[in-house]
Amino acid sequence: MHVLVTGGAGYIGSHTVLALLEAGHSVHVVDNLSNASAESLHRVEKLTGKKVPLDVVDLLDRPRLHEVIAGGSFDAVIHFAALKAVGESVREPLLYYRNNITGTINLCEEMALAGVKAIVFSSSATVYDPSNPMPLQEEATLGAVNPYGRTKLMMEMMLQDLQVSDPDWRVWLLRYFNPIGAHESGMIGEDPAGEPNNLVPYIAQVATGRRQELRVFGSDYPTPDGTGVRDYIHVVDLAIGHVMALERIAHEAGGVQICNLGTGRGYSVLEVLAAFEAACGKKIPYAMHPRRPGDAAVCYADPAYAEKVLGWRATRDLTQMCEDTWRWQSANPFGYADAPV
Repeated sequence: MHVLVTGGAGYIGSHTVLALLEAGHSVHVVDNLSNASAESLHRVEKLTGKKVPLDVVDLLDRPRLHEVIAGGSFDAVIHFAALKAVGESVREPLLYYRNNITGTINLCEEMALAGVKAIVFSSSATVYDPSNPMPLQEEATLGAVNPYGRTKLMMEMMLQDLQVSDPDWRVWLLRYFNPIGAHESGMIGEDPAGEPNNLVPYIAQVATGRRQELRVFGSDYPTPDGTGVRDYIHVVDLAIGHVMALERIAHEAGGVQICNLGTGRGYSVLEVLAAFEAACGKKIPYAMHPRRPGDAAVCYADPAYAEKVLGWRATRDLTQMCEDTWRWQSANPFGYADAPV
């Protein structure tokens, strides 16, 4: 298949581009590079020996987006492009609604004009009401509690309404949990702009000396060690899930599928910290801080449906996630900024 990948230079996007190329698909990327680097795709090209065309385009730039899609002869789209920091979304909600919602509307309208009616959408476990019992199944109550999660939920609803209005649309909504890890080569990985918003890249930057200590938010949760528990999934497993959903789309007549992509196992902050210390061979300094408003004590997936409909399940454990992260971060302590100019 010839696939357009929005946000394909980002963390999950670049790993998915690599997985698509390894599976024999051809790929074209659009990314505004606001939280990504073209170097990630240069490294994908080195790993695969295949070219990855990149157009530096913002989805809010409708004329440029039209040029790419109208002239692309695409079979399907994998849609990653979105702002994704929960805290920032609380501070700047209109930025998130404008970027994520309007960008997706522009994308879908241009896809329809070009007759491309197959999309795999990067959604999130943040669409679920945090009061749901665990593990989270796809039928769990929806109820995002921050602007980022609400934009993901609104985009899901838009895509479902679009498919109802035009049954030719084929839509897969992939709700994933906490992606970590890096490609085993150490050549591509997570390279957040500014201060990391997620646990593992923050730990990795402390390990390399870029940051003084890890801040652990909440030590009094009703969990075995008092710290929050999350379902961490290796980014390569996640990328493979996107490829499998894409390949299912090729054989579908139309409809919507919703899948959780997680491991079904939760790890606490301190468990992840211990696993990373084992991977890097050093102690990671940390300090306890009060809980952050809106953080759930425990969140992990029931991945059974993904295995049933896709034949997909996560195979990489926490040890490998941390080892692969450390291989990437130790070889690239400043991320893609370490690349030769």
